[in-house]
Amino acid sequence: MTAFIRKFNSLFFLILTSFLFLVSSCNKDSYNELSKQSIQFSTDTISFDTVFTSIGSATQYFKLYNRNDFPVEFSKIFVAKKQHSKYQINIDGTADWIIENKILAPNDSMYIFIKVLINPDQDQMLEQDSILFKFGQHEYDIDLLAWGQDIHLINGEIIQSQTWTNDKPYVIYNSMLVDSLETLTIEQGCRIYSHRQSSLYVLGTLIVNGKINEPVIFQSDRLEEMYNDVPGQWNGIHLLNGSKHNRINYAEIKHSIIGIQADTLADNQIPTLSITNSKIEHTSYAGLYAQASSMIVNNCLISDCGKYAVALTIGGNYEFNHTSIANYWTNSPRTSPSVFISNYYSYNNLNIVYPLSKLNFTNCIIYGYNNNEILFDIDDSGLFNCLLENCLIKSESDYYQSLPAFFNNCIFNADPLFEDYAAYQFKLT
Repeated sequence: MTAFIRKFNSLFFLILTSFLFLVSSCNKDSYNELSKQSIQFSTDTISFDTVFTSIGSATQYFKLYNRNDFPVEFSKIFVAKKQHSKYQINIDGTADWIIENKILAPNDSMYIFIKVLINPDQDQMLEQDSILFKFGQHEYDIDLLAWGQDIHLINGEIIQSQTWTNDKPYVIYNSMLVDSLETLTIEQGCRIYSHRQSSLYVLGTLIVNGKINEPVIFQSDRLEEMYNDVPGQWNGIHLLNGSKHNRINYAEIKHSIIGIQADTLADNQIPTLSITNSKIEHTSYAGLYAQASSMIVNNCLISDCGKYAVALTIGGNYEFNHTSIANYWTNSPRTSPSVFISNYYSYNNLNIVYPLSKLNFTNCIIYGYNNNEILFDIDDSGLFNCLLENCLIKSESDYYQSLPAFFNNCIFNADPLFEDYAAYQFKLT
């Protein structure tokens, strides 16, 4: 009889355990459907703005909220780079790269502390990682950013007149603005790194004083080799309406959406931008993009642009000398020409026309993969004063022959024999 009772109890316990497991599983499935909407974080990005002048660490925190009326169990909370990460999480005194089976009570919250350890002599300038939260079938992540070198951090600032020198790198985070009537002067050898979606806005004046052996570099803050020629990693330099007297000499501008954008003419006597001895490369939209502006471009290279290398729209005043526009873009199909010029824009089915008072290309190369690498979009009711002289141009014969007044002593469709355009080497052989 005792043995029978023992077997009955064992069987009853097994059935009860299985039933509770099923109930628990059903409950877990039900809250999984709700948790994604009811789990909230106090931020989606943790940025360590500390300047690390030596081996050091910094700690920040954020809060995790459970808005549900039932507990939520996180099977894993961990940093994506695991034990190789520069980051460590700490919850309720437990510090590691991973914390498992953490339960958050109904309508409760918890603090999550993040510590980063940086060695500026060894680590990358930008240390990126993320914290992943797994609960049920759901996953959430928080981005982590820290700069691992001694830098000047420009975080969403409006700056007054100042000079940047080549003592340590500059990092632009959340964009920046050179204020109206103020001048930012950047001396030779400076390196300016911009974070994703950041812009260098100029309402006043930008002066870049690079030298042949010490150019000023504007680029993305991703320094891994795989990002060397990746376009669209930051927004670019934007000369806003009213900006004037900008001068750039010996600069390299790369990895942006638009290399330099210039809006309108602010001074009839002095160009909005004078750029010499510079490179603009690896842009996802355009190298130079101007709207009713004024530019002088001398001895520059503009290459690897996703739509236009040069777009001069709504008229203006432009002069290009000894400049190579070599657009051998391969990241996606490109149907637009390397150089696009127009003297109007359309609004409510009407053309708003501005004069193109001067557009000269002298001793320039305009080339790429497309059959026609230059396009004029002209409203004949406005001034369109254009001349390309002593240039090498890729263009279909029926197109350039239809516009004979625009070309003087030009060569069409002869291979310019660049050293290695696939490797972005545009020296002529």
